[in-house]
Amino acid sequence: MWFGACTSSIGTWMQIVAQGWLIYRLSHSAFLLALDQFLGGIPIFLFSLIGGVVADRIERRKVLLASQYVQMASAAILTVLVANGLTHVWPILCLSFMSGFAQAFGGPAYSALIPTLVDREDMPNAIALNSIQFNLAVTIGPALAGIALAKLGEKWCFGLNALSFLAPIVSLLLITSRFLPVSTTESMFTSLKEGIKFVRKQGSMEALIVLAFCMTALSMPMRTYIPVFVKDIFNRGPGTYGNMFSLMGLGSICGSLAVAAMGNMRHKGRFAVTMLIILGAAIAAFSLSTSLPLSYGMLVIVGASMMAVFATVNSLVQLITTHEMRGRVMSVYNCAFRGGMPMGNLLTGWLVPVFTAPLVLSVNGLLLIVMALYFLLVQRRVAAL
Repeated sequence: MWFGACTSSIGTWMQIVAQGWLIYRLSHSAFLLALDQFLGGIPIFLFSLIGGVVADRIERRKVLLASQYVQMASAAILTVLVANGLTHVWPILCLSFMSGFAQAFGGPAYSALIPTLVDREDMPNAIALNSIQFNLAVTIGPALAGIALAKLGEKWCFGLNALSFLAPIVSLLLITSRFLPVSTTESMFTSLKEGIKFVRKQGSMEALIVLAFCMTALSMPMRTYIPVFVKDIFNRGPGTYGNMFSLMGLGSICGSLAVAAMGNMRHKGRFAVTMLIILGAAIAAFSLSTSLPLSYGMLVIVGASMMAVFATVNSLVQLITTHEMRGRVMSVYNCAFRGGMPMGNLLTGWLVPVFTAPLVLSVNGLLLIVMALYFLLVQRRVAAL
């Protein structure tokens, strides 16, 4: 399962890098870069709650398989379009929406499946190690994408991504563990309300959901606008573009390894908020930098702190949640975590053409610091965990 997920993540990151480069090459529009991220993320925001109910009612392995099939088909279609001389951006935007729709159901199922494969005391390590495979892909995928973009063109990145989904599909077919949902006569709406009610009864869970939304809304746009920094500020090409993503992925691996090494540590909430302060400072520094070596260094710090806070908050949510509510609660979390991305990208997509990318993203970094200080000093429900 770990190998299959890692393989598909490498392919996905190859496509993310190539797709951002392709959109900016075809349109030279910062807004369309943000719109692509919005359309890929908004289905997750809209349908993740329903996906969580489905994950608690249908065998999660089957839900994941369906999600993988749709994403593989989307990548294959884009490969064919680019190979035949695609000149318009709108098909890319439509396929991003289709992939996001599949992830809205696959995400809660995958998040809920992990704890059923490990013991409770090993859950923080499992989540952190799962993050390592994702961030190993963030390191390798962009590096391969940079080489493929420079030597072979975008279509190879999309085609390899389509092929990469074969590995998780085979892994899921080989898994013997099964989640057998309890039979229920409740409507999906009633089940959904139970999940939201569970979150609201846990005061610290509410705070974690708000934190998840805000931190992705403010931090993830930086990744979206890396093509702008590469082409317009540093006047470089695909190689530098791939290097930036790879260095951020290298930092993410370091952050994941650090969280895994700490295991079931005390004061997870305080650690997460501290990492959030470092993340905001690194994003602001990267945004204002005009030195490529300094920007490279800031990206390593961004990757390490971002993954440390993401993995820690995820493990806190998993530890608070009960098994029978896990799919629905994780869908609420995924809705906030993934929903912050399209909202943040859409807002920055409006602001960047007016105020420039460095200014907008540096303000995002400062807002992250202010939010972290609020959770650390004023509203302490997260810091107390």
